[in-house]
Amino acid sequence: MRWLRLQVRAGLRAARQMVRQPFNTLLAALVVGIAAALPATGYMLLGNLQRLAGNVSAAPEISVFMQPTANADAVRTAEQRIRGLAKEAKVELVSRDAALKRFRDNDALAEILDALPDNPFADAFVVRLDSADAARLETLRAEFARLPDVDHVQLDSAWAKRLDALIALGQQAVTMLGVVLGLGLVAVTFNTIRLQLLTQRDEIEVSRLLGATDAWIRRPFHWFGALQGLLGGALAGALALLATRALAGPIAEIAGLYSLEFVLRPLSPLHWAALLALCAVLGWLGASASVRRHLSRIA
Repeated sequence: MRWLRLQVRAGLRAARQMVRQPFNTLLAALVVGIAAALPATGYMLLGNLQRLAGNVSAAPEISVFMQPTANADAVRTAEQRIRGLAKEAKVELVSRDAALKRFRDNDALAEILDALPDNPFADAFVVRLDSADAARLETLRAEFARLPDVDHVQLDSAWAKRLDALIALGQQAVTMLGVVLGLGLVAVTFNTIRLQLLTQRDEIEVSRLLGATDAWIRRPFHWFGALQGLLGGALAGALALLATRALAGPIAEIAGLYSLEFVLRPLSPLHWAALLALCAVLGWLGASASVRRHLSRIA
């Protein structure tokens, strides 16, 4: 209980110190906020991109298109051969009539299809495999392409794998940026506390003469660094929210061009809490390092 009272008092002292220097406090918080907002915004955008990718199946798929002139017997024969070559796969037949109906449901294409004399689509098979082995997929693609009455074979999920690889690369880049800017946050707090120690040098010396321990002297500075980091984290979250609102419109417009319903989501409350906690911890670390280094030099 006594420890808690000491922490509360130290926190209040640090808060009063910040209020007495509003310009310096806001300036330091702005530096911390901008530094933390960059990885926070990047993390938010990557999370939305990952959600978009998750809505699209990344399971390996092979599309086998029959020749337009292939009759029903040729389609049945091809289906038997495909099932025999890929016994572990799920094979779905998309008939030319089903494909025509699906595209007719799109008002923009209905008039164009009505103007055509014949059905422009061919029967096709969608082969879904559990294995993502590249060699196996390429072997099956080549074997399907050699079947009679097969016009074209396409691997449909290669783009999804590339997207996953780009997301993983982006996550690594954001992590590295976060580490670098986190070190910068610690350095900013380190220098701020150093200046505070020099400003309060006389007060510290008097406190020591009155019997104050180093732990009692250090405690408000630790809280100062933590509160400064917390304020900067709140500013970083606000900047990330502004970025979300600024980008929501253009991203929704781009998604509409591809017939996608996608809404850019801001940071969740859990991510907000994590951002605030991380900035506060980094501020505390910077303050602790600065106090440990410079307090001993004050006689």
